[in-house]
Amino acid sequence: MDYYKILGVNKDASVEEIKKAYRKLARKYHPDLNPNDKEAEQKFKEINEANEVLTNADSRKKYDEHGADWKHADEINRARAQQRQQYSQGGGQQFDPSDFGGGDYSDFFESMFGGSGGFRSGGRNVQFKGQDYNYELQLELKEVYQTHKRVLEVNGKKLQLTIPAGVENGQTIKLKGQGGAGANGGPAGDVYIRFNITNSGHFKRDKNDLYTTVELDLYTALLGGEVVADTFDGKVKLKVPAGTQADTKVKLKGKGFPVYKKEGEFGDLYVTYKIRIPVQLSEKEKELFTELSKIRS
Repeated sequence: MDYYKILGVNKDASVEEIKKAYRKLARKYHPDLNPNDKEAEQKFKEINEANEVLTNADSRKKYDEHGADWKHADEINRARAQQRQQYSQGGGQQFDPSDFGGGDYSDFFESMFGGSGGFRSGGRNVQFKGQDYNYELQLELKEVYQTHKRVLEVNGKKLQLTIPAGVENGQTIKLKGQGGAGANGGPAGDVYIRFNITNSGHFKRDKNDLYTTVELDLYTALLGGEVVADTFDGKVKLKVPAGTQADTKVKLKGKGFPVYKKEGEFGDLYVTYKIRIPVQLSEKEKELFTELSKIRS
């Protein structure tokens, strides 16, 4: 791919010009604005790749120097240095890459050392690992409470991914060998899946523990009783002691979130009581509360 052409900028474009062109194209081809449009989806991937390469000074320098072979720039430079050394030790003429008109280095190495891919150094084929791919998978908190399977489309391939219960927000897992094909018999690249876990429920998660609040009416808090609380796997009845204060915290052991890759292990659930004060009292209620306050004082 010609990254400059993809973004519609000149080769001497500044980083700001590149970012501006990227933002404009990203809005145009964003998947949310082009549902079920495979061509727009592919275009969106290309402009993202072009932006990542051209806004990074190191990768842009490699791309400007090596073009399509920029990912293998370090290997190519090492081979060039080794070839210079071999020419020098053998008394031959030391080559200058500029003699080849800035052409494709892979073609140059093929012509020098033979073979149908990569290049040869010391009688060995140099293998290149395929490209790695990075994806972000958005899930709801409730979706990672249990282990389940998802089918993902990665680089045109459909992969079945097992998502373990208890995976955390920002966690990344690797699918080995599922990336781009290797060159010259080299290994395939890997796929990295980063989890973006959102939480629209009323539970707050902290690693393996969960936190929630339960309302108590004034009379239950004063006299004691029972209250029903939600957990991730159902409801439980809690005994409320008489005289329970606001913000009292109760721990329900083993009712929290699953521990990642530890079957049957769970964190704890912490319930905080919030006391609901009655409003719009009747005259009789006001009278009784007034009487009660006199007794207490």
